[in-house]
Amino acid sequence: MIGMKRILVIGSGGAGKSRLALQLAQLTGLPLLHLDALYWRPGWVEPTKDEWNTTIDRLLAGDSWIMDGNFGGTLERRIEACDTVIFLDVSRWVCLWRVIARRIRHHGRARPDMTPGCPEKLDWPFLGWILSYPEQRGRWVASRLKKLRPDQQALVFKTTRDIEHFLQSVSATQRA
Repeated sequence: MIGMKRILVIGSGGAGKSRLALQLAQLTGLPLLHLDALYWRPGWVEPTKDEWNTTIDRLLAGDSWIMDGNFGGTLERRIEACDTVIFLDVSRWVCLWRVIARRIRHHGRARPDMTPGCPEKLDWPFLGWILSYPEQRGRWVASRLKKLRPDQQALVFKTTRDIEHFLQSVSATQRA
């Protein structure tokens, strides 16, 4: 965990990426980049592919950051640019429960890590993506993490307890 300056937090919807990224930013003082908030425009309008790639290039040029989000089209570039990948490999059922609870909690309004004007929503394609994530994306991520460079590290957390232990260790390191 030493030398974490460019941290990428990935995992299924509802895995807790944004929450972990926020807590890490508070502990470390590193700049926080919520990709959902940077990608979506009010009314759930998407940028063009070129606009998004330009944004990603600008973000990756930073000396330090904590970046949370999936966005498969830029994932490989983001993995190459980071020194630490945190993969939240959380049960699909926990993720599903969390996104349903999040939808209820933020009904009719955008959540704090989202662009204003993008009220929380829940649809069948998103639910299907969460349910299929372990087979569709999770396996690819796990195999990709085995190919990191020697100067990179992968941290894989499966439970809330794993995440809490990690945050406690980061907090202890920051106090030392």
